[in-house]
Amino acid sequence: MGFWTVFAIAVGLSMDAFAVSVANGCRIKRLTLRDALRPGWWFGGFQMLMPVLGWFGGLALRDLIQNFSHWVAFGLLVCVGGKMLVEAVRAGDHGDDCREERRSTRDMLVLAIATSIDALAVGLSLAVLRVSIWWPALLIGLVTFTFSLAGTLLGGGIGKLVKDKAEILGGLVLIGIGIKILLQGLR
Repeated sequence: MGFWTVFAIAVGLSMDAFAVSVANGCRIKRLTLRDALRPGWWFGGFQMLMPVLGWFGGLALRDLIQNFSHWVAFGLLVCVGGKMLVEAVRAGDHGDDCREERRSTRDMLVLAIATSIDALAVGLSLAVLRVSIWWPALLIGLVTFTFSLAGTLLGGGIGKLVKDKAEILGGLVLIGIGIKILLQGLR
């Protein structure tokens, strides 16, 4: 799998973390550097860890689904992308209001796990496609860190405007990659 494909996956996966980071930035009236870095560390770290966990799980299943692995990868990516699209549309109906408060460590842990479940499925897909996980996991973590930092910084100014659009873009990117993998597997 080429660099640009993995980069596109990383961007797609980072969109929900970006959206949550925008909301986090929107919640903090006087944003400090520490406030801006915090979602990046949480979301980037979990987005890097979860594909590795999914990949190890996928190694156990790979031989069982080898002949239709492109369908599995397609299905997982379309489900994850579709879920992001549905959540973005639902959130658009009743968006979060901005207020001044910082999220607790427990809240950040829950959000980091919730935003990285998609990465678990991607890790499983990479295992069945026989793609090494190490540099994709690192790239996914770095891209998510960067997007989360940027989202937090942008949150105060344009919070509601950007949040739902980012999740829509991320969902479309993951669906597109799923279609690409399916088409390559059907050749």
